[in-house]
Amino acid sequence: MKRFLIALQFLTIFPIRIKSEVNEKDLGASLVWFPVVGALIGAVLAAILFIFSFLPHLVTIALVLIASIVLTGAIHLDGFTDTCDGFLSAKSKEKILEIMRDSRIGTMGAVGITCLLLFKFTILVSIPKDILWKALIMTAVFARWCQCLACYMSGYAREEGKARYFIEHAAGKGVLSGAVFTLVMFILLLRLKGLILFFICLLPVFLSIQFVKRKIGGMTGDTIGAVSEIAEVAVLFFSLAYA
Repeated sequence: MKRFLIALQFLTIFPIRIKSEVNEKDLGASLVWFPVVGALIGAVLAAILFIFSFLPHLVTIALVLIASIVLTGAIHLDGFTDTCDGFLSAKSKEKILEIMRDSRIGTMGAVGITCLLLFKFTILVSIPKDILWKALIMTAVFARWCQCLACYMSGYAREEGKARYFIEHAAGKGVLSGAVFTLVMFILLLRLKGLILFFICLLPVFLSIQFVKRKIGGMTGDTIGAVSEIAEVAVLFFSLAYA
């Protein structure tokens, strides 16, 4: 239960208090619960979609998108923004890492997050309503599992940082368990086409992880957030293609 609470505390803004001591291994072991927390986030977003369905569709989608940002404290968007600033600077590895650690948002980061949110909103509006709630759940689950995958497939690119222990203690067993849970969710929601969708969405995620590793030699908290955002867009985009 403690490791589930760690995942819930890290991935959401819910006021979670963990009474017992949290060590480095607990952080890595909590990764197995990331897709489960993703399912909870997706369920909340789907509920918002239904609750506010009496409003004009554009307004409802805007509320869902805002809720997805608020629920997570924009942690992944922040990582995506910093990654855009660093990776689009055409600098060396050391300079990229320095830029990403800067709390200020640069031009590339601002452009990147604007394009990302606009693209998300456009896709969400375009997905048929009978499939949209399923897409929201699959998106949240898949993106959180992809964070686990990014941690497991990479070393840590910095000497110190918050994401270090998640990456160093990521276990293959936990990643595999998360993959099974995610795949089951996809199949339950879309049956055989869910299975196909899962593997199609893996491609852009895998390519993004490999790209990051080539650029800076591993992952950071920011790049894990960026991978998560890419995973979300992949599920939404291919769900629209399925529709």
